Parts: sequence; structure tokens; C-alpha cells
Amino acid sequence: MRLIVMGQQAFGKDVLAKLLETGTDEVVAVYCEPDREGKPVDPIKELALEKGLPVLQPAHFKDQETIDELAGFDADLMIMAFVNVFVPEAARDTPKQGSICFHPSLLPLHRGPSAVNWPIIMGSTKSGFSWFYPTDGLDEGDVLLKWECEIGPDDTVIDLYFKKIYPAAVASALEVCDLYRSGNPPRILQDEAQATYERRCTAKHAHVDWHKPVGQVYDLIRGTNPAPGAWTTHDGSKLGVFDSVRVPGDGVSGRVIEVSDAGVTVQCIGGRILVKRVRPEGGDKQPAAEWAASVGLNPGDNLES
Repeated sequence: MRLIVMGQQAFGKDVLAKLLETGTDEVVAVYCEPDREGKPVDPIKELALEKGLPVLQPAHFKDQETIDELAGFDADLMIMAFVNVFVPEAARDTPKQGSICFHPSLLPLHRGPSAVNWPIIMGSTKSGFSWFYPTDGLDEGDVLLKWECEIGPDDTVIDLYFKKIYPAAVASALEVCDLYRSGNPPRILQDEAQATYERRCTAKHAHVDWHKPVGQVYDLIRGTNPAPGAWTTHDGSKLGVFDSVRVPGDGVSGRVIEVSDAGVTVQCIGGRILVKRVRPEGGDKQPAAEWAASVGLNPGDNLES
């Protein structure tokens, strides 16, 4: 098949590399976002140029000239791997077999831009990814295939996405092509009754409330690690909260229970959080014990006081 690959960053690059590796299909063009001043060249663009592939970077697909340019590649399928630019129907349907799009959740769950963060924050025990037929609705099209994995009780965003979803998703690009090559790719309707949508997870959502149940606090910290990063305050300054573990113990929520070489232990409802790594406002990530010593934090002090 003749393929157009549309994507960006490392995931787009690795999907492109996987498709080129086998040589079964011909990649006829690569689409990625426009270059940004002061930012490094997108990895998918670098690889495409290295391989001598045409690279196109339209800011949008609103004009006929851009659509005609896409049509000129006479592609059979467009594979959309990590795409932020809205691609209208006129562009999506230009390849003979249309387009297929990647999403890092088990659709129809967790539609939206932070689909890796929210399942962890919400305490889910499973996630995965979907390849779906894109429509003008956000992540609403029929599903071609799904892949499921466990969310471990201590998994962070790094564990779930980079160690589980990412490698399986890159490899699945070959399965996507095989399903199309079969001539009858599946189309599984999304159950709208089960659909959920969450907006982009930002610092606003990552504020730690130590007066909540320990499970909720822990899920928020690991579900925002490394980005956007959970945070609390100390003496009026913002303090990022990163690597942490859940430990047993009772006491007054919000209070520092222990400061040790292992980190800072803070009481929540029904348990405690041992914070191992923090980032003080305007500073770099550092061991929590090092930060505690620098500010004179002691057992009995309160965070968010």
C-alpha cells in the first residue's frame, strides 16, 4: 500500500521507522506540524528527510490547494500518529481507504488530550490504546482495534505510557496495515453510553489536597508524574511533588509526620505519602530530604498551612 504518515515527535518518528523497517508498504509522504521558532526540528521530520521522503507542514487543511497537494500523492491510507492539527473530512478521505488515527486510551473511555493521565488519577486498573476511524467529533469514530494493559498500583505516567502503551502501539502500526491489506478492516462502534471526555490535565488539576483520602492523593501524584506535575505549597511558595510512595499510618491530615533520608512523610486521610522527590518554585527537581533540610522543615509542620 501507498501510505501517508501524519504525526509528530518521538511517537510519530518511531511509527514511521517501524513502517519503513519492513518495506512491505511504501511511505509516499510525511506530514507534521510547522516548525516552531527556537524549538528543535521535529524528530519525525528529521527521519523523513534522512530517508529522502517528501515532508509537508501545513498549519491547517482549510484551503483546496492543501487538499489537492495531499491528493497528489495518490495514497491508499493515511496513518495519523499523534496528531494535534485538526484534519477535516476532505483531507481524511482523500486516500483511497481513508485515514486511521491513534489514541492512547480504550475508547470510548477517556476521549480528549490527556488520555494517559486521567485513568491513573481516577484510580483505574486498566488502560491501553485504540486505532480508530477519525471523524469531525473528538475521538468519536468507529474503532479498528484495541490493545489493553494493566495499570499497576504504583504506575506513573512514565510507567503506563512509555513502558507499556508506547512500544506496543508502535509495533501495532504493522497490524493496522495488515488489517487494511486484508480488504475488510473491522469497524467497531463506540458505545456512547460508556463514553467519557476529560479536558487537558493542567497544573490547575494537579494541586494536592492532603485532606483527601490517601488513595486519591497518591493517584493524583502518580497520574501527573512527570507532567504536568503535582504540587502543593510551603510558606506560600509552590512545591512540585513527584516520586512518592504510599505508606500506612494515622494522624492529622496535612501534617508532616517524618523527615528522613528517604524523604518527607505527609499525613492524608487513612494513610500517608512518603514524598521522595520535589521541585521548589524556580528550582530543579531534587531529593525531598535535601529540600526539607534547606527550608528547615520539621515533623509537626503543615503543608498548605
